[in-house]
Amino acid sequence: MLGGWLALLAAATFAFSNVSARRAVIDGTVLQGLFVTVPIGLIFLLMVILISGLGGLLSRFTLLQVLFLAAAGICHFVIARYCAYRCIQALGSNLAGPIQGLNLPVSLALALWLLDEYLNPLHAFGIVLVIFGPIIMLSGQAVSRQSASTKTFKPRFLEGYLVAVLSAIGYGVSPLFIRAALEGAGMGTAIAGGVFSYLAAAIVLAPILVKRSIRRTIFNIRSKPAKWFVISGLFTGISQMIRYMALALAPVTIVSSIMVSSLVFRFLFSRIINRDYEVFGIWVVIGIIITVVGSLALTLETAFVFSLLPEWDWLQGSAKWRWPAA
Repeated sequence: MLGGWLALLAAATFAFSNVSARRAVIDGTVLQGLFVTVPIGLIFLLMVILISGLGGLLSRFTLLQVLFLAAAGICHFVIARYCAYRCIQALGSNLAGPIQGLNLPVSLALALWLLDEYLNPLHAFGIVLVIFGPIIMLSGQAVSRQSASTKTFKPRFLEGYLVAVLSAIGYGVSPLFIRAALEGAGMGTAIAGGVFSYLAAAIVLAPILVKRSIRRTIFNIRSKPAKWFVISGLFTGISQMIRYMALALAPVTIVSSIMVSSLVFRFLFSRIINRDYEVFGIWVVIGIIITVVGSLALTLETAFVFSLLPEWDWLQGSAKWRWPAA
């Protein structure tokens, strides 16, 4: 399924943007990150639209679609991103990832309620694992806090866990707005839709610049964090463009589930870029593995999985279970 492959590519690019942001917030601030990455994402999408000749699609959106896309942008690019930068600053990308993965149950619950999607046995199993993975990771860290440190980095657990949960909620809600606006639309329309989301985020952020102290903080950004925020903003723009395309083609349950695989990419990229600023303890690895297995369970076809199992009546009968019932 093309939507699934697009979601996987979006997960990889999103992971790289998170790892880059982690490197940036070591020396930079969260507000600097927002005021660099949001304009970069908007400029990137506008360039894609101009080069590809998709500008005419911007006038075809209805007011309701624009409102949905604007809500997604404010929720994802302002609220959730602010909390995400705060949590990776406090915890590092590896520790923050599994907790932010709780956005999946949020997305699924809202999709069941509002978009008439449903749960099957594999979905239920996957949700349990996605929730259980962060619990295992956090429990292990509580038992062995010493493993949650490096030579140069000491996590701030309370602050990090709180904002990680808030970012998970924001990231969990935004796909529903996108799906509601773009369901059945083509990939070109989905790319154009991202402009409205980024533009809404930029408009919400603009009034903050009225305060002189904030302007001074933002414009006095040092070159090193500025470089990493630019890289993060560019890859976030790429990731969101691909994610919007995926949500135009596939259900929220599928896209959001596959996006959890970004945890694996985060871990790999962190080993390369942020080795001295991340936690690589065994409990982190176990939590990531459990969360990813859960996300895979949410993407597999029920019929295919049960065809590989013994042909017991009760087992095959359970394959027909769904909630809410049809």
